[in-house]
Amino acid sequence: MSLRVLVERIEGSDPLVPLPRYETEWAAGADLRANLDESQRQDGLRLAPGERALVPIGIKIQLPQGCEMQLRPRSGLALKQGITLLNSPGTIDADYRGPVGVVLINHGDEPVSIKHGDRIAQAVIAPVMQAQFEIADTLTDTKRGAGGFGSTGVRDETA
Repeated sequence: MSLRVLVERIEGSDPLVPLPRYETEWAAGADLRANLDESQRQDGLRLAPGERALVPIGIKIQLPQGCEMQLRPRSGLALKQGITLLNSPGTIDADYRGPVGVVLINHGDEPVSIKHGDRIAQAVIAPVMQAQFEIADTLTDTKRGAGGFGSTGVRDETA
């Protein structure tokens, strides 16, 4: 299935940095690349352990109504360097027209350099439903009930 997402490059961004794209035929996420400010392009952006930064990707987008763009970490960066997205998944709403950026954080033990053009995150386009929230006198009972935050355990206790 294919969907049309309009993209506008931000003034001053590097037009040589590829637009979001799927790197394999069946990929769910399109890779997003760092499109750093001109002053950072030579040396890149350094993230110390525990440090976070809003990394520009150099574009604005126009999504179809009824869709969102979810920003997600790249598994290789997370495993090998401890780099992930602080607000994961991040959401770009269909009515947002500003610059798209990725909030990266270094959870690793060593500083990490983000170079201009590096693949730093992935975008998944997903359908959105809006709900109508209504007050109820009571909610139906379930086996789980109000149990949360680990209440279902980590193993099947019958095994």
